[in-house]
Amino acid sequence: MKEIKRYLDNRLGDYSFCFEDLSSNYVYAHNENVVMTAAGCMKLPIAIALLKCVENNSISLIDKVSISDVDMVYGTGIIHEFGEREYSIEELMIAMLIQSDNTATNKIIDTLGITNINESIKDMGLRNTQLNRKTTDERQIKGDIENLSTSADLSKCWRILYAGDFLNKENSYKLINILKRQQIKNKIPFYMPENIKYNIANKSGDLEGVENDTALITTPKGNFTFTIMSKNLPNNIYGTVTITRIGKMVRDIIANHFYYHELDITSDFIL
Repeated sequence: MKEIKRYLDNRLGDYSFCFEDLSSNYVYAHNENVVMTAAGCMKLPIAIALLKCVENNSISLIDKVSISDVDMVYGTGIIHEFGEREYSIEELMIAMLIQSDNTATNKIIDTLGITNINESIKDMGLRNTQLNRKTTDERQIKGDIENLSTSADLSKCWRILYAGDFLNKENSYKLINILKRQQIKNKIPFYMPENIKYNIANKSGDLEGVENDTALITTPKGNFTFTIMSKNLPNNIYGTVTITRIGKMVRDIIANHFYYHELDITSDFIL
């Protein structure tokens, strides 16, 4: 695993990462507790907080909310291309996760409230994650107030979903399976074999000078989390290329240093 750090030490920008084998609890990480801009990766803990509210009966996935012109946020997603209409909470959650839809994300934040989401984040045991604002139009230059997280916290999101010990197992696997279908797979999953790539649940994010990705990698050799975050990049293409190469290193490490074994997940976990 040391080759990952050696590679990043020679790249421009600042990086943190966290790799974990969920079977053995082996962890290799660097700067994993350094707080960095979460960007779109913040949508993962938001989704977990949303389903916790569903389990607590404070909201239902079939509840309807209206999206008007003033709610539309451009950038990632597609809801801003449609006219005013009602959406179910579940439709907004799916759009937020699969298309990283900013309009859907903001409506979910409005519905739950930033304070309630942050309370749920604390209940998850995420020590350095905080939602501070809603999403913005397009890829914007970073401001003074950003949503924050760490590689360790984002990887922990996958761990608690995998274990089914914060949400119930049905909702945990529901989120994992939705995120296997998310459409932005140009970072950690990019060099993965096709039969592995589309069985990876991941959530990426970017802002000006920031590229992040966090993933649950399900393979015949086991189940792994990998999160990489970056800042102060010379440009975003540079950061994306860096993460795709790191993803290839992770692929090779799993292939060469872990042994085949029975997957310790239920059939509900697989699409």
